[in-house]
Amino acid sequence: MTVDRRGFVIRSGAGAAGLTIGLSGCGTGDGGQGVGAEWPTDPDALEARYRDNIYTRLLGVRPHLPAHEHVSRLGGGRMDAEVIAAMAEANEFFVDMNELLEAAGARIAERLGTEAALVTAGGFSAMVLGAAGCLTGTDPERVHALPLPTWPRCECLIQTPHRFGYDRAYRDAGMTIVEAETREDFRAALSERTAMIAALATAERQTMFAPPAPVDWAPAPGPEVMTVREQIEIGRAAGVPVLVDMASDLPTGVGLVEFVEAGADLIVISGGKGIGGPQSSGILAGRAHLVEAARLNASPNDGIGRGMKVGKEEIVGLLVALDRYVARDVESWVAGWSDMARRIAAGLADVPGLTAEVVANTAGYEDVELTWDPEVIPLTTEEAKAGLMAGEPRLAYLMTVRTRLLREGEDALVIRRLRDFFTEAGSGA
Repeated sequence: MTVDRRGFVIRSGAGAAGLTIGLSGCGTGDGGQGVGAEWPTDPDALEARYRDNIYTRLLGVRPHLPAHEHVSRLGGGRMDAEVIAAMAEANEFFVDMNELLEAAGARIAERLGTEAALVTAGGFSAMVLGAAGCLTGTDPERVHALPLPTWPRCECLIQTPHRFGYDRAYRDAGMTIVEAETREDFRAALSERTAMIAALATAERQTMFAPPAPVDWAPAPGPEVMTVREQIEIGRAAGVPVLVDMASDLPTGVGLVEFVEAGADLIVISGGKGIGGPQSSGILAGRAHLVEAARLNASPNDGIGRGMKVGKEEIVGLLVALDRYVARDVESWVAGWSDMARRIAAGLADVPGLTAEVVANTAGYEDVELTWDPEVIPLTTEEAKAGLMAGEPRLAYLMTVRTRLLREGEDALVIRRLRDFFTEAGSGA
């Protein structure tokens, strides 16, 4: 099996081609993200929208059915109508950005139970700014020195299983990454040069960095993988701040305040994934002195984060989305994802040569895994992937295809698209 978080999955196996359709979310009328009163639920009307919309009219770009995880490359997520309305109202007024960031940070910190918080330009931005704050403190000369620190305390310690492609954010801030394989190596690497310990929440769930995967694809971490809490305790004892990236784990991987309560010094949250805010927003929250140091490195100041601007509208949208998230019945919300997965699997059950199986994933909800008999449906996974994206409406999938971004009615359109595609492919065998 080959996994690329930004790409697709190819699963090899004797006698059958396969792809995984992970169906993990339903946009219901009052709880789904991006549900507007004018949005139709009839599949025919929905398909007409996919043919004629702002993207096709303005640019000739064809949207695709969002049967996938929140992925920036595929468009991110959907915002609720209330979030969009708040952003539209915020657009009509002008405010001092430092005042707005301070007030927004205080409101977010209250929701999360942290000392302070900062709105950032996405999760990656929060990682850069958190690292920058740990490097510079509130020293203005150090702020302006980044990303080339001239002082010795500039190392970021990471256990190997907690490494992932986006941890280059810490290097972008100016840190030198020190990688430790074992617990013994980790403790030995702690020194007066260690400015920060970086932990990845996903590493507690599965051994590959990717969205939740079927449990038989992604082995659970072994005892050699340090838990986030273990690293927090080590950092506390050594006097080294611990930053926990949990950007990809809400709402099912971790609780919103789980690592805050465990004592993390900084946490990173994506504003545009499970929270349902603007795609280009994020949250850095934690100790007041570290958040203040990060703020000095951030826009509208002229530190390393100057280009990581967050608009006033995005800040307001994130606040409204966070309020909605905190008030949400997460258990019922997530259960709806599995319900939709079962509906789609049932809707594909009689396609000749195709097997649709509901399987559990590493985050605890259900996906639909599709495999097919190549004697009936003579397609490779790559051919199926390309064909689904080329058709009408387009259908994209990453490692799994998820319903957490689908609105009510779009599940029927997903069924129709998959039925038509695999039936047509089988009829030509």
